Amino acid sequence: MLRRFPLAGTLSGLAALLLWAPAPASVAATVRPVTATPSVAADGACAVRAPGASAAAERAVAAACEQVAAGVWYTWGGGHGAKPGPTYGRVDPTDPASEHDPERLGFDCSGLVRHAYAEATGADILDGVAGAQYYTHRAAKRFTAAQGLAPLVPGDLLVWGTSQKLHHIALYLGAGRMVEARQSGTRLMVSDVRLDGGYFGAVRVDTGPVTGHVFRTWGTGVWTKAQPSTKAARVYAFPGPTTVRVQCQKRAETVTSDGHTNDAWSYLPDYGAWVTNIYIQGPAWLNGVPGCAL
Repeated sequence: MLRRFPLAGTLSGLAALLLWAPAPASVAATVRPVTATPSVAADGACAVRAPGASAAAERAVAAACEQVAAGVWYTWGGGHGAKPGPTYGRVDPTDPASEHDPERLGFDCSGLVRHAYAEATGADILDGVAGAQYYTHRAAKRFTAAQGLAPLVPGDLLVWGTSQKLHHIALYLGAGRMVEARQSGTRLMVSDVRLDGGYFGAVRVDTGPVTGHVFRTWGTGVWTKAQPSTKAARVYAFPGPTTVRVQCQKRAETVTSDGHTNDAWSYLPDYGAWVTNIYIQGPAWLNGVPGCAL
């Protein structure tokens, strides 16, 4: 087995593991935290509408609602600049309504979530697209669609799509309402939570210190697997280099790619899935990570 060192370029090969899909670059930034804490809303306003949220989650709601009050536009790709905040968008070739997005300063769905939690915490903790935000290594809890809205509190992130492709994300306000950047041609808005049409579940963000064994992946479109095998079912493809939490590692199927051979696989608890250590930055057997009893 070869010891693997960081690669200079994007990895390729292993067709069973890769699906090429570009995504916005992740760049950390420190930003101004929101200090105002909203009160529970009794009407249809954009505000916290139920108790139980952390102070940071309430500040995230306040930051998103500030943008709603300002009449900010949805714009495709908006909010994914070098630091959190509104940016001019791009034309979505699949959506004719996006023709004016390059002229509009605003957010797409994940850009708004990124901005809200950056304002709430003073750090760029949720950079990335909807899938990366849902599978964040900062998750405190995750909720399935079958659980409905009962266990949720304001500031939780609601997502739509499938395990292989999450395409929309919004912030829960409580009482069945959410704030979202929905689609081109509209401004940021408060909506009823849509439990049909592909609702996938929700995640509660832990804004405290990161726990566990945290690493960074290599490559673009790297698939995680249901079992430590290239033949196992696909779970989720990393759009690009991604920060992940590793619970444990084990010896399993030997994989060879780009001149590297390794039989070590890591279990990622936030994804409920495995990835070959070839695509994790570090040595072939990750330092400090225990073996799996799985």
